[in-house]
Amino acid sequence: MKIEQLYTGCLAQGAYYIESNGEAAIIDPLRETEPYVQKAKENDVKIKYVFETHFHADFVSGHVDLAKKTGAKIIYGPTAETEYEAYVAKDGEEFRLGNVTFRILHTPGHTPESTTFLLLDENGKEHAIFSGDTLFIGDVGRPDLAQKKGSITKEDLAGWLYDSLRTKIMTLPDDVIVYPAHGAGSACGKNMSSETWSTLGNQKLTNYALRADMTKEEFIKEVTDGLMPPPAYFAKNAKLNKTGYQSIDEVMERGARVLSPREFELVANETDALILDVRDKADFVKGYIPNSIFIGLDGSFAPWVGALIPDLMQPILIVAPEGREAETVKRLARVGYDNAIGYLDGGFESWKKEDREIDSIKTIDVAEFERQYNADPAIQVMDVRKPGEWEAEHITGSQNIALDYINDNMSQIKKDQTYFMHCRSGYRSTVAASILKARGFENLVNIHGIFDDIASSSIPTKEYVCPSKAKAK
Repeated sequence: MKIEQLYTGCLAQGAYYIESNGEAAIIDPLRETEPYVQKAKENDVKIKYVFETHFHADFVSGHVDLAKKTGAKIIYGPTAETEYEAYVAKDGEEFRLGNVTFRILHTPGHTPESTTFLLLDENGKEHAIFSGDTLFIGDVGRPDLAQKKGSITKEDLAGWLYDSLRTKIMTLPDDVIVYPAHGAGSACGKNMSSETWSTLGNQKLTNYALRADMTKEEFIKEVTDGLMPPPAYFAKNAKLNKTGYQSIDEVMERGARVLSPREFELVANETDALILDVRDKADFVKGYIPNSIFIGLDGSFAPWVGALIPDLMQPILIVAPEGREAETVKRLARVGYDNAIGYLDGGFESWKKEDREIDSIKTIDVAEFERQYNADPAIQVMDVRKPGEWEAEHITGSQNIALDYINDNMSQIKKDQTYFMHCRSGYRSTVAASILKARGFENLVNIHGIFDDIASSSIPTKEYVCPSKAKAK
């Protein structure tokens, strides 16, 4: 028996390859199928099953394409309904893979169809669970992603999750290995560990949600408290995972269209394509094609694309570092953005060499920001970090407009006001500045540098105090 975790950092997602006696199973595969097909080919095995723990919301799974290419059977747990061919298993049903066995444990809570796959080794001993978003390392899945208005509430789902954990998972031996679908950085939970696997015994000792003395009411309150709204693209990805999607090969072929600067400009002018620049932030601010949006590949690329581009079918033109164009198309497809229609041949340098129009974003470091702030403490500061980050510590008098929700808060931003923009490191503020510039906001000063340096400078900072707590004091 061989188990391999295939972890993708930008999505904080774990897919799994399990092999036994000439047969393999893939659990929660990413959109691109080639890595799994190639791995099976190298090991001279047949992919027999594609197990899906639930309808993923944060990425588009590769299950449909993988099944078509390999003949594997797609397996979901109870209550799942799909518009493509899949086998919906019964609770407790078993599937043989070579010399090992998978047992279905229906564990609703994160979503109604959420299922944990229990792996029994060659001797029939419980070896590992592939828990999807039911159980993470240090956390459990959020219960607010599968609501139906007037039907299932997040409190209902949290109650189901409590029962699932205590009747299906916590009854297993402590030495069972826990392999979750996500780790730290995913929006599918609140406080996941950076560890990508653990043992059940360790989780019983360290995971707040598995406390032996926790009542159902306490559990429901803890897992539902403080949940931020899910990214807008989550519901759209979940739908694609239920209904199916276009072949990844077709998506990659369309996105691989090579465009000269002249052709690129022509396509941009004749369509409603969004120009997406994925270079490093330091390169972008120095010069870019006017109206481009920056979302750097070397950040949390796919989640930010999903949060900031509302339409999955938005035509996208790509400006990427040379050699990373196909990677960009693939990573867009991972979250359902299948309509990349080409990329700039030679990248931004080819555009610049032809003396075409360029734009830039005024950018300063923390030292220069400190100098300008001290010269005029009344300057307007826009903090684009998450509300929790802002509440922990922020520049006195700063305006918090989180990048995640900037599209919904444009009315709060004035075009005749100059804004000094910052985040934790300069990545999110560069994304935000590019969005604002594309919408006609010109009076922007972007700050590159870590917030710790701002906090340790002479610029005054403070913590947020909830009015009700302040009144209570």
